Amino acid sequence: MSDNLLSNIDARTRLAGTNKLEILLFALGVDSRTGRRETFGINVFKVREVMRTPAITAAPEMSAAVKGMVSLRGTLVPVVDLAEYIGMPSETARDIMIVTEYNGHTQGFLVEGVDTILRLDWSQMRVPPEMLTSNLGGLVTAVTELPDGRLVMMLDVERVLAETTSYDDGFMFKDLKPIENADVTVFFADDSSVARSQITRTLDALGIKHHGAINGRAAWEELQKLAAYAQSSGRPLNQLVHAVLTDVEMPEMDGYILTKNIKSDPRFAGIPVIMHSSLSGTSNQTLGISVGVDEYVPKFEPQRLAETLTRLIHVKAPSA
Repeated sequence: MSDNLLSNIDARTRLAGTNKLEILLFALGVDSRTGRRETFGINVFKVREVMRTPAITAAPEMSAAVKGMVSLRGTLVPVVDLAEYIGMPSETARDIMIVTEYNGHTQGFLVEGVDTILRLDWSQMRVPPEMLTSNLGGLVTAVTELPDGRLVMMLDVERVLAETTSYDDGFMFKDLKPIENADVTVFFADDSSVARSQITRTLDALGIKHHGAINGRAAWEELQKLAAYAQSSGRPLNQLVHAVLTDVEMPEMDGYILTKNIKSDPRFAGIPVIMHSSLSGTSNQTLGISVGVDEYVPKFEPQRLAETLTRLIHVKAPSA
């Protein structure tokens, strides 16, 4: 599995900008409450390899779902039992590990087994129904149905990272200062609840007004409404929206397509687009630039996001 994942990286990279993605399907075992084996998915871009779980060394002061650390080629990697993390009781053995890499961090996810890699369009990934979101505590960011009737649930792996480490400590925000004399508004789009929360905290600390959307399609619809309002009122749109911040992975429309839509519409001239993603590889940054992104900022780095926004707003905003 790992050789296939690595050998197909160029082919997967070419999917960007086409609103397509590839997801690795996996199972966590039989849920003892329902007797069902649910199917989950993760974007292949975040998967480094799939392997039999090596010996895990217990580590102190970690959350209950973190089983310990494994050594991979000299690097210590935390291992998360996903079934335990989402609160799914199961007696099924989980001795397969998906090694993931995103936000510049590597971690292992214990699963029962992996199935296949599925290529599909982001438009096939739907916002999860409220009941499903409630049952899994908001951990599912998108769902899609397979031809055999199975429902695939995409887990919010960014939230897993934030909640199983000290990644979201308050020190990341403590030095942020409001932008002086800046009456500006930022529009952002992200399907991860924890990412939206951190964006909001950053913008609030900077004294920036903001509007948000849960995916690219919802963001594009709202931005078009703002553009129509600006046009009807005779105001330049860049006086209403001073920057757009977008995730890459989002159901219905991804960040690449959202960026292409913005950059191909003359009404949005002068509005910078910042790609804000956990896909921290250089290939993803290059792809963002190819669709017109002005800057690329990794997620969960409020200081860098603040610096980028401050610089772009000061460059783009008219002089006082």
